[in-house]
Amino acid sequence: MRQVIVPPRNGGTPCPDLKQRRGCLGDGPLCDTAKEVAKILPNYFKRDFKDPWRRPHMLKREKLPSYCIYFRLKQVGAACHLSFWSSQLARERHVCVECQGDAVGSKKRCQGDGLQGARTFWTAASVAGCQGSWMQESSQENCVCPRHSFIFV
Repeated sequence: MRQVIVPPRNGGTPCPDLKQRRGCLGDGPLCDTAKEVAKILPNYFKRDFKDPWRRPHMLKREKLPSYCIYFRLKQVGAACHLSFWSSQLARERHVCVECQGDAVGSKKRCQGDGLQGARTFWTAASVAGCQGSWMQESSQENCVCPRHSFIFV
């Protein structure tokens, strides 16, 4: 990120984009998780969660214990204010996201759960355009997030 120190005046050329992003290169776990995007829903979906995408890896397999990831939201898109549940997502807010056994993928974890201290990306599965980034602060095995939290899908 850059900052504009002297803004353009008297018809001067506008400053270039102040944010620049680059892809993650390499085979390390940081790059693997940086490329993933977590899909989330409010935790009240967990009672009757059925995979709307009918992913075959979620059929007929062992039930794995759930775990919780605690994040701090870094960016939240404007579209998140369009739905009641996603309007709870606000910049710098701490959130708990539960990875239930039903949502665990082939790598025995939820897609997009990130690495501690690394910024990763998320999207709200049922609110078009609601997306952002967050930073994983901690994780906990065999837990249940408190009310008004979220689940990985």
